[in-house]
Amino acid sequence: MGELRISKEDIIRALSTVEEPDLKRDLVSLGMVRDIVLGIGEVRFTVVLTTPACPLKELIRQRCETAIHTLVDANLKVTVNLTADVTSTRFGNTTLLPQVRNIIAIASGKGGVGKSTVTANLAVALHRAGAKVGILDADIYGPSMPLMFGAEDMQPQVTVVDGKNMITPIQQFGIKLISIGFLTPADSAVVWRGPMASQALKQFLGDTAWGELDYLLIDLPPGTSDIHLTLVQSVPVTGAVIVTTPQKVAIADATKGLQMFRQPQINVPILGVVENMAYFTPAELPDHQYFIFGKGGGKALADKYDVPFLGQIPLVQSIREAGDEGKPAVLGTNPLAAEAFRQTAEALAQQVAIRNATREQTKKVEITV
Repeated sequence: MGELRISKEDIIRALSTVEEPDLKRDLVSLGMVRDIVLGIGEVRFTVVLTTPACPLKELIRQRCETAIHTLVDANLKVTVNLTADVTSTRFGNTTLLPQVRNIIAIASGKGGVGKSTVTANLAVALHRAGAKVGILDADIYGPSMPLMFGAEDMQPQVTVVDGKNMITPIQQFGIKLISIGFLTPADSAVVWRGPMASQALKQFLGDTAWGELDYLLIDLPPGTSDIHLTLVQSVPVTGAVIVTTPQKVAIADATKGLQMFRQPQINVPILGVVENMAYFTPAELPDHQYFIFGKGGGKALADKYDVPFLGQIPLVQSIREAGDEGKPAVLGTNPLAAEAFRQTAEALAQQVAIRNATREQTKKVEITV
C-alpha cells in the first residue's frame, strides 16, 4: 500500500517547505518539528512554536497539512500537535532573574494613559494563552497593581532559599505579582528619594523568588527617571513597550520615552506601541467608535520611528470598572475589551519572538549618570 512507503524523511522534506511566517525560515531548519510518528494512513508530529500566544498558530497548522497533502500523499491523515517553548536571549544566564526568559519594560511618557491597566491585562492575556507571567510594579510612587488585581489586603511572605531571605510573590489570576503597594499602607503617603526608590527596585529584582517565567512585565513610572536607569543597569531587558493615548500631548511625551530606550548607551529594543483609549464605544452602541482624544496618534508614532504597532485598546466603561473591582477586563464579559487585549498580547508575544530570533541579547547599561 502507498502509505507504507512513506518515510519520516518524506515528511521532513515536505515540512522543510513550510515557512515560519514571522522568522521567514522553514520549520525544519528552525528545529520546530519534533516527534514524527507514522501510522497506517496517518502521520502525527509536534510543531514547537516560539510562544503559546502565537497569533499565527492556525496558519502554521494549515500550511503543514497543505505541504504534506501536496508533496507526500493527498489522502494522508495529518495530526499537528502545537506546543510552545518561549524563546529567550537571556534564559539560563547567571545574572539576576536567571529563570526569567524575557523582561519587558512597559513605559509611558506621561501619567494617566492607562499604562498599568494595559500591563495588567496583557499579563493576564498572555497567561490565558499558556505562558508563565509575572508583573513587577516598579511604579514606586503610585503602585496600582494591588488594586487592579484585588489584592490590596495581601502581603508577600518571606522564605529562605539557599540561606537567603527571599520574597514570595503574590499570585492572583495566575500572575505572580510584587509591588511596593503590598508593603506600605494604602492610606499613607510614602516619600521616596530617587536612590531609595532605585534600591527598592533592585530588591524586587534580586530578592524575589520569581521562579521560572516566560515573561516578566515591568510596570514603570511615567516619564523617564532613576527607576528606568536602575532597571536597564540591573538586568538585560528584552525590550520595551510604549503606551500612549491618541492626543498630541501624550504622543509628544511618549516620544521622549521611546527615544530614551533608543539612546546608544541604553539601546533597548522597542517591541512596539500600544494606543490606549483609542476610541470610545458606549455599551449600548457596541458598533460605534467615537474618537474623542483624536485618531491614529499611536499608529503615527509607531510609523514615524519604524516600530511595530501592537494594537488599539478602546475606551469602554467595563475596563475602568474592572480595574476598580480588582479583576482585569480581559477576564470580564465585554468581548470588545477582552478581544482587544488578547490581540495586543499576541502581537507583543510575536514581536518578542522576532526580536529574540533576529537581535543579540540586550546588554546591561554601564553608564553611571
